[in-house]
Amino acid sequence: MYNYIVIEGNIGAGKTSFATRFSEECNAMLILEQFEENSFLPKFYEDPSRYAFPLELSFLADRYQQLKSQFSVSDIFKDFTVADYFIFKSLIFASKNLEPLEFGLYSKLFSIVSSVVPKPDLIVYLYLNLENLKKNIQKRGRPYEQNIQFEYLDKIQTGYLEFLRHQPDLRVLLIDTNGLDFVERNDDYLWIKSLVMQEYPLGIHRIQNSTYEK
Repeated sequence: MYNYIVIEGNIGAGKTSFATRFSEECNAMLILEQFEENSFLPKFYEDPSRYAFPLELSFLADRYQQLKSQFSVSDIFKDFTVADYFIFKSLIFASKNLEPLEFGLYSKLFSIVSSVVPKPDLIVYLYLNLENLKKNIQKRGRPYEQNIQFEYLDKIQTGYLEFLRHQPDLRVLLIDTNGLDFVERNDDYLWIKSLVMQEYPLGIHRIQNSTYEK
């Protein structure tokens, strides 16, 4: 079994919901991103060009501090660790949101910070198309997210997939979750859970939900 699993995905993919239930059932230490505490996030959605740089810097600092704190203390009563974000999402979002000069500076800071954070043994990317992402965003009803455009979701999705395709030293499980509802339908959740529990070699592994017999 893996010691450190990351559940990733675009905005609205359901990564927190899956990571929470999975950690509870598997006796894992859970690390959840505290994004709602970031005061720059609502401002960014209102004025991206003005608030992108302080938003990305604050997210990087928060993620670094949280991961460093969590991994500095071992919990002998937990079998492994599950997080609903990967530190490299900071670089992915920054590459799409920042101007070139800002991103150049940000990249230097990121390389320093990321070098001291553990790499996950497995990254699970919950893939949803843009229409279903938008439906989930609307369903959960966070006011500052309601004006997120398809273009922005597409930009972030592209950033994730570009990054994951070029990481031969990471173990990546990319699961197509379109047509599934792992929050409301237990069989859907159990199928994804069974995939996460399997052993995989390094590289990217794509799972189509057409292989799932409902």
